[in-house]
Amino acid sequence: MLLRDVTAVALGAAVTGASFGAISVGAGLPWWTPVLMSLLVFAGGSQFMAVGIVAAGGSPAAAVLAGLVLNARHLPFGLAIGDVLGKSPLARIVGSHLMSDESTAFAMAQKDPARARAAYWACGVALFFCWNTGVLAGALAGQAIGDPMTFGLDAAFPAALLALTLPALKDAATRNAALVGAVIALATTPLLPPGLPVLLALAGLVAFRTKKEKPCPSPQS
Repeated sequence: MLLRDVTAVALGAAVTGASFGAISVGAGLPWWTPVLMSLLVFAGGSQFMAVGIVAAGGSPAAAVLAGLVLNARHLPFGLAIGDVLGKSPLARIVGSHLMSDESTAFAMAQKDPARARAAYWACGVALFFCWNTGVLAGALAGQAIGDPMTFGLDAAFPAALLALTLPALKDAATRNAALVGAVIALATTPLLPPGLPVLLALAGLVAFRTKKEKPCPSPQS
C-alpha cells in the first residue's frame, strides 16, 4: 500500500517537473537553470513562483523572497517530524532537503516510528529522483518549443500555483485570507513591478488574522 501510494505521487511529480522544466526554458531561461534550481532548492511551489515572477519581469530579489515565504511552512513541518529525519547531522541535513508536503504527510500518517521513518525517506528519495528527472527531460524538450505562448504554456505557472493552493482553501479562515490577498494583488498589479503585488498580498493574511483574534466584547450582565 505504501509503495503504491509513493509511486503514484512520485510519477505525478515527474510530470509536473517536466512541465516546470519546459516552461522555464520556453520562458527564456537556459536549460540548466531549472535543473540546478531543482537540485538545490527542491520545492515545486516556490520554484514555479520564482520563475514565474522572473519571467514576468520581476526582480530576482522579489522572486527569492516570495519563494522563502511560501516555503516557511517547512518550519513547523520540521518541528513535527524532527525525530524522523535521524540523529546524525548528515541525516538531518539530507532529510531536511528532502522535506516536502508529501513526505511529511506520509510520515505523519504512520503510527509506528520505524514505519514513519521508512515512509518519509522512501517518499523523499522517490520524489527527489522523479522531480529532477522530469525537470531535466522537460528542460531539454523545452528548447524545441520556442515561444511558450504558442502552446498555452504561459498559463501553466498560475495554473500550477492554483492547483497547489486549492486543497488549503477548504478551510474558511485560509480561504478568506486568500481572497483578501487576491484583492490586494489585483489592485496593485497595474501600479507596481511584477513580484511586489504577490508579496503585498501577504497583508491579507495579517489583516484577517488580526481581525480573527480580536476579542469579542463581553456581554453585559
